[in-house]
Amino acid sequence: MTAVRETHVPGYPCRRGKVRDVYDLGDTLAIIATDRISAFDHVLTPPIPEKGVVLTALSVFWFDFLKVPHHLISTALDDLPPAFRRPEFAGRTMLVRKTTVVPVECVARGYLAGSGWKEYRQSRTVCGIPLPDGLRDADRLPEPIFTPATKAEQGLHDENISFAEMERAVGAATAAELRDRTLDVYRRAAAHAEARGIILADTKLEWGRLPTGELILIDEVLTPDSSRFWPKDTYRPGGSPPSFDKQFVRDWLETTSWDKASPPPELPAEVVEKTAAKYREALDRLRG
Repeated sequence: MTAVRETHVPGYPCRRGKVRDVYDLGDTLAIIATDRISAFDHVLTPPIPEKGVVLTALSVFWFDFLKVPHHLISTALDDLPPAFRRPEFAGRTMLVRKTTVVPVECVARGYLAGSGWKEYRQSRTVCGIPLPDGLRDADRLPEPIFTPATKAEQGLHDENISFAEMERAVGAATAAELRDRTLDVYRRAAAHAEARGIILADTKLEWGRLPTGELILIDEVLTPDSSRFWPKDTYRPGGSPPSFDKQFVRDWLETTSWDKASPPPELPAEVVEKTAAKYREALDRLRG
């Protein structure tokens, strides 16, 4: 199985993210999910075979399931210019509408984890939202919370911000709409995932504005790259649970002597294989 690390389509401007190659087609975009994987703001080697196919399939599933306005037009290569009709692009390419991207990451959390757990230990808050005393790592929150973050340039960390800061950045009306819509997506997706034996601990959504002014869901949606998925049957609060996301890769990196500044070590074959299997299992469980 050959992994797709990078794509090249002559004649079309391309912007490369950590995982996606985004081509400008004029009125639309072609988003190709590669098999690159990143951790601690570094792209790692080797790539994870078929990872981009899994991410695309999950996003397509959620766009259909959620029934919210979104940017996806088609995943059929025949709907793209001839230069994109390549076998290796099948299953990993989305033709999407162009939007003006809202410059804030919209994060919904139902559980205490990651940067939220780190802040909570210091101040009993997450993004300035007060939480009860006595919560443990990975504890379920009394109710889901909305915790926006800045959209960092490549190579830099997103930084959590308060809702008031988001209001100043995008306006009070837009901030309130995105908070409510993000929490609605999270609640419905979490209920579906739990019925399939998966806890959706948190997720990061991106939204864009059409020329009409309408806000629509864009980018990837509820994938292991943008969410924390935990198996329900082994979930225990009080520590970092096993996961279906790239936490497996992060945990392995933490066992090495890597300083997170120099080039990262190469992933062993076993880590690559287990990561690919975790992504595939998440897709199979969630999509059914």
